[in-house]
Amino acid sequence: MDLPNLPLLLLLMFASTINAQTLFPRPVCYNTGNFTADSTYLTTLTTLLSSISTNYLSVTYGFFSASANVSGTSQTVYIIGSCLGDLTTESCRACLSGSAIDISHLCPIQKAAVLYSENCTVRYSNASILGTITTYPDFELVNVNNVTSQDTYNAALGTLLDSLRGEAAGSGPLRKYATGSRSAGFDTIYAMTQCTPDLTEQQCSDCLVTIIARLTDCCAGKMGVRIMAPSCQFRYETNDQFFNPVGDPLQPSPAPPPPPGKSNKATVITIAITLPLGGVMILLSLTCCILRRKRKKMNEAVKGKSGANELTTMESLQFDLATIQAATNYFSHENKLGEGGFGEVFQGRLPNGQQIAVKRLSQSSRQGDGEFKNEILLVAKLQHRNLVRLLGFCLEGDEKLLAYEFVPNKSLDYFLFDLEKRRQLDWPSRYKIVFAIARGILYLHEDSRLRIIHRDLKCSNILLDNEMNPKILDFGMARIFGVNQTQASTNKIVGTFGYMSPEYAMHGEFSVKSGVYSFGILLLEIICGKKNNFYHQLDGGKYLASYVWDQWRDGKPLEVLDPAIGDTYTRDEVLRCLHMCLLCIQEDPAIRPTMATVVLMLSSNSITPPSPQHPAFFVQSRLRELSIPMEELELDQSTKRTIPSSTNGMSVTELHPR
Repeated sequence: MDLPNLPLLLLLMFASTINAQTLFPRPVCYNTGNFTADSTYLTTLTTLLSSISTNYLSVTYGFFSASANVSGTSQTVYIIGSCLGDLTTESCRACLSGSAIDISHLCPIQKAAVLYSENCTVRYSNASILGTITTYPDFELVNVNNVTSQDTYNAALGTLLDSLRGEAAGSGPLRKYATGSRSAGFDTIYAMTQCTPDLTEQQCSDCLVTIIARLTDCCAGKMGVRIMAPSCQFRYETNDQFFNPVGDPLQPSPAPPPPPGKSNKATVITIAITLPLGGVMILLSLTCCILRRKRKKMNEAVKGKSGANELTTMESLQFDLATIQAATNYFSHENKLGEGGFGEVFQGRLPNGQQIAVKRLSQSSRQGDGEFKNEILLVAKLQHRNLVRLLGFCLEGDEKLLAYEFVPNKSLDYFLFDLEKRRQLDWPSRYKIVFAIARGILYLHEDSRLRIIHRDLKCSNILLDNEMNPKILDFGMARIFGVNQTQASTNKIVGTFGYMSPEYAMHGEFSVKSGVYSFGILLLEIICGKKNNFYHQLDGGKYLASYVWDQWRDGKPLEVLDPAIGDTYTRDEVLRCLHMCLLCIQEDPAIRPTMATVVLMLSSNSITPPSPQHPAFFVQSRLRELSIPMEELELDQSTKRTIPSSTNGMSVTELHPR
């Protein structure tokens, strides 16, 4: 069979009456060359396929790969097998073993083939396939029933799949698998994305982007779709959770017990080996105890008030101080990327060649133990392409260090507020950045395992990668909400003046809607190319939000557009963004849209938003009139009023009532 240019398309309803055996296995035998029945190629291939079941340690973490040279030739045979991420170890091995037998019968003489089964995929080739993206041939299963409201459904589905794509791609080398759900009107969409773990994060993301894009051609608006490609796959269903909860990563099974009937000589040899090993194990145990005590002492600084060490589960992310010092050349000035109120940031390179950015908290920083612990426990659980990924931390002596993925293009404010660099941000680039930030915040508010309010969203906390894709960072001040929680209050006002919603700045009340307010201010700055307090500094009385509202009310909204954008903008997109900005910064949180609505408005013209009312820029004006030095923002317990904050853009952290 020739390598197809079109997918294998099967239009079937996903119903319990359909037997999976009628759908699977689904083989594709490539026409890249054949071998004879008695060839050494067949012998090598058979040996590799059988090793799945004969070698107890061959399948680890739901993935199998092997290669071997064909005796007497220059050829090499490569094999890859992968299981669905929610399969147990034994179920995975059984599926791969069965598929290995099936593929040898279904493609008896071909040098390359792929076999899709319901729970696993096996493929082999005479060309290297490990670490390469392969998206053809794919296998498509489609529910022929249509959804009722395609615009609403497709928008929710696109957001969910995009979120799961980032989570799967960034979930590390052991299991690139993610599941989740999302409401779409009266329906609930359940979805799964997965890549083979030999792909890099970028390769996994690219693979999923490619096959998810095929929805438009084959099955847009259908109630259920599954597309399987050699390197990645995804599936979604409506009102039917098809996946199981995922626990720890699949572990290799222990080796089987030795067969009975061993001789006395074998027993003597076993004892001779076991005794010295026992001594070694005792020494190792003592060493581990010492190390545990040392680590326990190191982690005392970040224990909770209850005394429980919340970092125990994060030990796998812990770096040695010597490793970080070597990576950053002992925090040399040449490796310094920047500095803020929390401390310094350094560029580094790990021994495996990976570039990192290290945040070194200063001893005088008000972002102390609480924020340090919060960021570790929180960010390590987040996986999205528009969030900066935490790689690890170090806590030794007086050093508190956080190691992140390295994002090369600095922060958004570095470009946006520079007279020359802002020209690199034309309107398509800014619109792309806005949409990606919105998707990242939506993930935090609705799609992550935890509902999270960032509380310090601003341009300096948005990094840009090589392709100017934004990544949100700095979760030291973030708060976790319960699944059904909608609002909370605090006596500690943290964040940056000018980005705080009025109900938070004045009463300590925050919710997802206070996050929407911060996004609205951020979006204003991106459109106008000016800081929120620019016009206040210019004429002594008017903030950016006030200026934009006046221009909108007077029918001159395009007057606020950054001149550096030139003629690259689309009028309808600019007006829609400005309209959305003003809705996001409304005084009443109930009037502000959710981030789901924001993403939908950015991706579709199908929604007609309500007319905005007078926005909530009055808070800054009131605070500015007070004569108290604007250095801190604190909440008075008795009067529930605020004492002003800094206007220099620095974050306010961990402030207590007097």
